[in-house]
Amino acid sequence: MAKYLLTRLALLVVGLLAASALIFAVLRVMPGDVAQLIAGTQGSAAQVARIREQLGLDLPLWQQYLGWLGGIVRGDLGSSLLTGSPVADQLWEKAQVTVPLGVLSMLVALLIAMPFGVLSALRRGRASGTLISGLAQGLAAVPVVWAGMMLVVVFAVVLGWLPAQGFPRSGWASPDQALRALVLPALTIGVVEGAMLLRFVRSATLQAIGQDFVRTGAAKGLTRTQALIRHGLPSVGLSIVTVLGLQVAGTVVGAVVIERVFNLPGIGRMLASDVGSRDLAMVQGELLVLTGFVLLIGFAVDLVHHAIDPRQREAG
Repeated sequence: MAKYLLTRLALLVVGLLAASALIFAVLRVMPGDVAQLIAGTQGSAAQVARIREQLGLDLPLWQQYLGWLGGIVRGDLGSSLLTGSPVADQLWEKAQVTVPLGVLSMLVALLIAMPFGVLSALRRGRASGTLISGLAQGLAAVPVVWAGMMLVVVFAVVLGWLPAQGFPRSGWASPDQALRALVLPALTIGVVEGAMLLRFVRSATLQAIGQDFVRTGAAKGLTRTQALIRHGLPSVGLSIVTVLGLQVAGTVVGAVVIERVFNLPGIGRMLASDVGSRDLAMVQGELLVLTGFVLLIGFAVDLVHHAIDPRQREAG
């Protein structure tokens, strides 16, 4: 186990290094000059050159990259080129919106996918099973932005139960208001992601129903549902864990988009604003954190696979 863990950690570090190099390179070929943006339209060439020197943008790219990488190793993601505020502080502040939104969205997706996916498989060929499967296919095809707009119309405009946009200025100091502000965005992401996950859970459950050990359990007096829960679902756990990891990554991407729709002060909204203002330090820090989160999810999925699959342990 220790050797496997060290190997996966090494691959995680290599992945983060590759991601950091790619993010740095892509941002440097984007059009626009932050020094010119700071100097303004009336700034002279000398002023622009002086600003570039102050920000270190006149250094060779390899020196800029190594300087940024060295800061990351020390836990310093740099400072905003426009405001001078530390990137890590800004990310921590915005993560207090994005992380709870992602957690709530994933909970909604699981509450939809797991019970209804299994129920749809158990009732295959019946009206209820067909209805659940059809609804899942329809919801999975709905664009997340359109789903958010429809939920706002129903629950915020027509019924007036929830706020349509925004987040309380006091943040989580007012937990009831903060939670109410995240309900509609979490439902928007969770329903769409849950519908996609439901289809896979249904397929995996149908596969488990056809296994010999489920039929053997039923032959020994268990109902089909009991045999499935006791013997079938653990056998498809590996597949569900893999897809669940992908869904978590999809939830993060959905949060980045939906924050713009609901005007939430999270990482997604900050990223869009910083890209528009050409703040390279902020953008590369934000992209690295998001990419690192996705890689960590893959790392966790690998560890879970290794822990619950005896075949992988024997191979190790």
